[in-house]
Order: sequence, then C-alpha cells, then structure tokens
Amino acid sequence: MSALLALIPYTVPASAQSLEPGLSASSASAPGDELASAQSLVSSTDSATLGSSSFSANALPDAPDFAFSAAPEPAEGAANPQREGVPWAAVWHQQRFSRIGIGADVSLLGIGIKATTPLDDYIDVRGLFNFFSYHQPRLEVDGFNIYGSLHLASVAAAADFYPKNSVWRLSGGLFLYNGNQVNVSTNVVGGTSFSLDGTTYYSSTANPASGTVALNLNTLKAAPMFSFGFGRFVPHSNRHWSFPTEFGAIYMGTPSLVVTTAGDVCTDKAQTQCSSISDQTTPVGQAFNSSLNAELTKWRSTLKQINFYPIFSYSVVYSFNIR
Repeated sequence: MSALLALIPYTVPASAQSLEPGLSASSASAPGDELASAQSLVSSTDSATLGSSSFSANALPDAPDFAFSAAPEPAEGAANPQREGVPWAAVWHQQRFSRIGIGADVSLLGIGIKATTPLDDYIDVRGLFNFFSYHQPRLEVDGFNIYGSLHLASVAAAADFYPKNSVWRLSGGLFLYNGNQVNVSTNVVGGTSFSLDGTTYYSSTANPASGTVALNLNTLKAAPMFSFGFGRFVPHSNRHWSFPTEFGAIYMGTPSLVVTTAGDVCTDKAQTQCSSISDQTTPVGQAFNSSLNAELTKWRSTLKQINFYPIFSYSVVYSFNIR
C-alpha cells in the first residue's frame, strides 16, 4: 500500500495549506483524522487518475546485470572422469575395454570363475573357467564294492549380445577344453552273482571279478554353447556389483562309454565252470564277453539321445574401471 501511495501524484489538500505558520500537518490533526484522510485518498484514486498520472514503466530504474560464473573444469588425472558424480542407476556409453568384471558361480559345470569386458554398448566378451572334483569312498551294495569319482574341468570363451542395449542377454561361445567325466570302479565279492544281458554270472572266489566304467562328456571338441539370461555381467552404470543369471546348453556330442574288466567269472554257483574274463578262448570267457558287448550296445544306444549338457548359473560379479 505504501508503495502504491508513493507512485500516485496528488495535490496537497487546501486544509493542509491553510495551517498556521510553524504548525505541521501531523500536529494539526488527530490520529483518527490521519487514517480517514489516507483511506479517502486511496479510494478517490481511480483508473482515470492513474491514466492521467505521470507514472511510466520507463521511469523505473534499470535492473542490474547479473554475471554467472563458468562451470568448473573436471578434475585431471581421474580415470573415466565422465563417471564422477553419476547416479548408480545412470546409463552411459560404454567404451571398449574400459571396465572388467570378475565373477563366480556354482552350476552343473562346477565352480565357475569368469571375466568379462565390454566391446561396445551391445556386446561383451567373456572368458570362463570351471572346475570341480569329488571322490566317493567305498560304497557296498549287494556284494559290490563301488568307488566313484566326478571330475569337471572346462575352459570356454563367449560373446554376450544385449538386444536394444537392454539387460536381457543372448550368448554364444565355444568350450575350448572339456574334461568332464564320471568314473566308477567296482570289486565284486567272491561268490556274488550279477546279470549281464539276461545271463547270470558269479564272481570267482579265487580271483574276484572287477571292472571300471568311464563316462566321458567331451566327445565333441570345441563344443558350441548357446544360452540366454538376465542381467549384465558388466553394468553400464556406476554400480560395481551385479547378479546375472544364465540358462542354456552345451552341444557336447554323444558321451563315450569305456568299460574295462578283470578277474575270473563262473557260470555256476558251485564255481566249477570258471574262466578269466580276458580269455575269450574258453566257453565261459566267450559267453561273458558276448553278454558284456550286448549290454554295452544297449547303454550306448541310450547315450546317443544325450547330446546336450545343461547350463544353469546365478553369478556374483564385481566390476571396476581399468582405464
């Protein structure tokens, strides 16, 4: 209100001009008269008065000029300075070989160690190393002393493609080395019976029968791998940790089955008709090896239906800048 009053020109009322000399307007009127005079002055000011006044926008003082300081230059010497201060969820262009991710997982391939680095926004390259070993102590089942071992070892290289720069992934690669195999060996207690291709045999008490079975899951060398998954192995952001998943299969070819035998077998419980398993010149030796080959033919026919080895993994990966 005071600003408006200051801008509106007006003529001093005659009553104020007729005051006696030396007497001010404030001392000549009571406080109530001053308030009434101010209210009357405001109410009497209309649009016509404003229009006839000398008020003009040009009469206002010019606004002062403000100068803004320039943005500070990024710190020198820091790796990837464009990442400084970027939120963890931000996404930017990924430079080639600018980061590396080191991760681990547990899958049907064993304990996995992997390293990943980006080629561009859509493709990463990955190296994989898997290993695991387990030995089953003696397990006795119906006169069979069974020993088993599982050996997993593989080295692979893969390329990960992220369609439309998303977190979904399609991968392809090669298992350059595949030493996955299962070994089972057994010693048959003397006098214990077993059946091969419908024929019953007895382990000799004098020289018990024994055998070893090796199942190799690496028939096809440089076996191709195909997989898909969710989550980046190297995040395209300021994050360090990622937890990608992967589902797929290795085309390993038909597993190979190798069986070796030793010892003596008999065709009767009284052990009157016995022969060495390796001697195929005797009727017992010939019958045993014929039964064994027939059984192996059945097993290998079943294995022909198994050409893929499954892949399922949930990884924990830590990524960091390398340049």
